[in-house]
Amino acid sequence: MIPVLLFLCVIVLAVYLLLKVHPVFGQKPSQSKVQASPQYSNGSFKNTVPTSMSTDWKTSFTMIRDMFNKNANRKPKSAFPVTEFPTLSHPHHKTNITWFGHSASMIEIDGKHLFLDPMFGEAPSPFPWMGGKRYSRTLPFTIEKLPIIDAVIFSHDHYDHLDYGTIQKLSDRVRQFFVPIGVGSHLERWGISTDKIIELDWWEEVEFHGITLAAAPARHFSGRSLHDRNSTLWCSWVIKGQDSNIFFSGDSGYGPHFKEIGERYGPFDLTLMECGQYDPRWAPIHMLPEETVQAHLDVKGTLLLPIHWGAFTLSFHEWTDPVRRVTKAGEKEGISILTPMIGETVVLNEPPYPERRWWEE
Repeated sequence: MIPVLLFLCVIVLAVYLLLKVHPVFGQKPSQSKVQASPQYSNGSFKNTVPTSMSTDWKTSFTMIRDMFNKNANRKPKSAFPVTEFPTLSHPHHKTNITWFGHSASMIEIDGKHLFLDPMFGEAPSPFPWMGGKRYSRTLPFTIEKLPIIDAVIFSHDHYDHLDYGTIQKLSDRVRQFFVPIGVGSHLERWGISTDKIIELDWWEEVEFHGITLAAAPARHFSGRSLHDRNSTLWCSWVIKGQDSNIFFSGDSGYGPHFKEIGERYGPFDLTLMECGQYDPRWAPIHMLPEETVQAHLDVKGTLLLPIHWGAFTLSFHEWTDPVRRVTKAGEKEGISILTPMIGETVVLNEPPYPERRWWEE
């Protein structure tokens, strides 16, 4: 019995030291940094409406069952091609957007280059050799060859959005980081200077070279290890320039916050709206595609670019299910759904827009 107990103690100690020492897990923010937020109470951040996942034994059993379904078509049969991104010096002077798969995107607005949730790692995991690999195998550019990026904007601290390896490669090329409250602590541990980090709470705004950046509510959660659940805030973002107004949903379940955002900041020329990695069993934290369309309508959006799909398998649905369902729902509502290939740049107010169904080819 004693050897077994010693073995268990060694395992527990090893896990504890790994969480403490390995930088990929980041670090929890200090209480002084977060406790002033209206979203923070009783030791953690909260959503504005009750938000939970089903964790009963029946639900857990069905998820284990679905995990072993080998005919689920949860990832492409082979790596699909990407469009080569023409670097940040491409000749577009109007607002444009480039999607890099999942939620990673770049917006060029008012002459500034903004990266949204730039997760460019191989897998959304604390260890690159774990987890499902990126569908495309390669990126449409080489991180090491990127020029200066004016700002990086993060929606929350989950591994499929905030990637340690990506930050290490981007850090010297980024002028400013904008994050929800608490997320800056991760960046600080990873060597980012505090004067390059700006943290915002919901409904707070900041002016950045004439561009208004506003952190808005989302319905989700946060955490990177066993002891930091909801210790940092999550958010969506409003990006308002001189000629364009853009909404980035981050990760979010459907909720009344979308209408409030639309009333305060809409209408939007473009919405980058979460559409993927959903399941009815965790609908409170990830929208179904039909809810994606409704959220777009709620915020008073014009063009809709579905994100949070096309890069990783984090749910049980078919990998093409998100885009098929959202385009069908969008057609019913008369909404223009943009479907660019990974790496393809879309210039706003210059139709025709990409609507090719490349995932079916």
